[in-house]
Amino acid sequence: MRNAFVEKLTELARKDPRIFLITGDLGFGVLTDFAAEFPRQYLNAGVAEQTMTAVAAGMALEGRVVFTYSIANFPTLRCLEQIRNDICYHGANVNVVSIGGGFSYGPLGMSHFATEDLSIMRALPNMTVVVPSEKWQVADAVEALVAHPGPCYLRLDKSDAGRARQPGETFALGKARLVRAGSDLTLVAAGGVLKEALDAAEALAAEGIACRVLDMPTLKPLDAGALAAAAAETGGIVTVEENTVLGGLGGAVAEVCLEQGVRPRQFQRVGLNDEYPEIVGDQLYLRKAYHLDSGAVAAVARRLVAANRAA
Repeated sequence: MRNAFVEKLTELARKDPRIFLITGDLGFGVLTDFAAEFPRQYLNAGVAEQTMTAVAAGMALEGRVVFTYSIANFPTLRCLEQIRNDICYHGANVNVVSIGGGFSYGPLGMSHFATEDLSIMRALPNMTVVVPSEKWQVADAVEALVAHPGPCYLRLDKSDAGRARQPGETFALGKARLVRAGSDLTLVAAGGVLKEALDAAEALAAEGIACRVLDMPTLKPLDAGALAAAAAETGGIVTVEENTVLGGLGGAVAEVCLEQGVRPRQFQRVGLNDEYPEIVGDQLYLRKAYHLDSGAVAAVARRLVAANRAA
């Protein structure tokens, strides 16, 4: 995912001198060519993410389109005050890019997990939150963010859903993507964990349960129309996110549905519960350990569909 980001940003930087990339002292193997080609559009701010963010805000207010770049918890949680006060309050054109969202850096432990960032970033006024699930979406999202004035958060996963772009598929800010049809239940996922939702839907199909699967690459603004249709046309909604269930995708979906007066018949959030993950391991291992994998998603779906059929 990060390679797709750098490749697209490089392509756009050749055409647009406003684009500026600031890293928090990492990404050297990935960013080396960008730094060499655009020495006047690149800065290593060092291990000083708060300074990186303040510098980015100042440059954006002088007309630059700035991207900050670091491991997910560092450019968000470490410098939340600068994002809130310097970027969002002023509507500065800064795109905060995090690599390794969720459990991507699982072997490094809780200090390197990003499992609250979606909840926190979507709460900030003026902030757009983008969570691509596939590599081609990353490239499209970068282009959309360059064209979009104002603060954005781009969360990149180490994993992806593993699907190639299908004919007619496009990325647009604020739009969901239907990746599988079904009427028994809707699975809504954001980010690389979409693969777990798709694998669950495939397993359930063999059992006679047809799940609609919605990819939600923009968490804010949310596609209210797609969610209202899912609530009205299917037996319920299950949200799947590699983030705490408190205030993330699940909360956003529930808010939108209830505020539209469309109540899902069944509703369940699949994500990290109100706890600090203490297990260390790779991303797939941690998904299974914390019940975010396809087996856990399928189990929730079976229970909800059984309740509907028994009613």
